[in-house]
Amino acid sequence: MSLPVVVENVSKIYGEVKALSNVSFELNPGELFGFIGPDGAGKTSLFRILTTLLIPDSGTAHVDGLDVVKDYKAIRRIVGYMPGRFSLYQDLTVEENLNFFAGIFKTTVKENYDLIKDIYSQIEPFKNRPAGKLSGGMKQKLALSCALVHKPKVLFLDEPTTGVDAVSRVEFWEMLKRLQKQDIAILVSTPYMDEASLCDRVALIQQGKIMDIDTPNTITKRFPGQLYAIASTQMYQVLLDLKNFPNSISAYPFGDSVHLHIDDMHFTLDHLESYLHEKGHTTFEISKIDASIEDCFMNLMEKHPAHG
Repeated sequence: MSLPVVVENVSKIYGEVKALSNVSFELNPGELFGFIGPDGAGKTSLFRILTTLLIPDSGTAHVDGLDVVKDYKAIRRIVGYMPGRFSLYQDLTVEENLNFFAGIFKTTVKENYDLIKDIYSQIEPFKNRPAGKLSGGMKQKLALSCALVHKPKVLFLDEPTTGVDAVSRVEFWEMLKRLQKQDIAILVSTPYMDEASLCDRVALIQQGKIMDIDTPNTITKRFPGQLYAIASTQMYQVLLDLKNFPNSISAYPFGDSVHLHIDDMHFTLDHLESYLHEKGHTTFEISKIDASIEDCFMNLMEKHPAHG
């Protein structure tokens, strides 16, 4: 049986910008795989190649054993794609959009209703409302329903939770977990680091290069050195001072604290406290913490500096 997705050394260049640089990975059957990275990391270019909307400059990519260049027509029949921007027909109603996409794939909503019912049932009361009049969360559910209506083998979701509220984000990931049980392999991209923990495996991507691929738990366990969170009433000044701390590998703001990554070979907490007192800080709290995916991403960026 062919793997849902196999990508080998794919590169894509726009002028002088290298959007993708020798990207390789595999998506396993029934897997929920996340591409995690900021805007401009190359996620959308990769998804457009895999859904046959772009041709790679080099390398190969296969979806369900089909070549994305030679077999593009066959691939389009077996994949579902939800682009980052809402791309349904704004003036058509919810029901009309769904019927339209079902018709394109020579199927009906009724035929595959069991697959989409958990999602579509939430927006069915608004089936006569124009898609352009829906809230962000409702648009998201409609777009996902349209991407699923033909029962695809592989589902590509490019930043599906961008611009929606926190509750809708949580609901969306719960829907994806349920879809996994329908034997659909899912490839999702997101700029939200906290969503990484919801994936089976993730690829951390920055400026077209994959910096690491593994389960979220394994990636965080590989974090080198030690991490501390320092909260202070003088956040800006404490950040500047921590950057100059002798044992510091990096220091960056993280919510209401500064995350300090240190080389713990010759480090004691007393040493850090004394240093901050010397710098004039009197009110601060220090706690030892476990690394998150975002901490790992920041550390990997230090090892993979930006290229021009």
